[in-house]
Amino acid sequence: MPLTRSLVPPALIVITALHGIMLAALLFDIDPHPPRAIALFAMAPFLAVVIGIALAALRQVSHEAAGARGLSLAAALLTLLSFGPQKFLDPALPEIWPAVLSGQACTLAIVATLIASRRLTAQTMG
Repeated sequence: MPLTRSLVPPALIVITALHGIMLAALLFDIDPHPPRAIALFAMAPFLAVVIGIALAALRQVSHEAAGARGLSLAAALLTLLSFGPQKFLDPALPEIWPAVLSGQACTLAIVATLIASRRLTAQTMG
């Protein structure tokens, strides 16, 4: 099945929306928002990178172009930094759980689709 007809495009759209809204919440200081910085990096540039990679992946997937799988996987894995299982320990979980579950569901959808697609390709090739 081509990625254009899978769960990957809608998952990338949700990932873009989640990170965009979190970036806006951070910039406009609307609670709940992510911290301005963590030990590894400042949050706004990270969110911008995830948005950019997800949009690039969406473009490549929609055109069935090179790099679609890699960019989609990168967007999914970066989403886990923002919305991964560690968020279940976050004191803000009662406020952010819809975003956490959505981010994890999108990551699962992308990874599962990429694995299934790879297996299907391997079976048809031989």
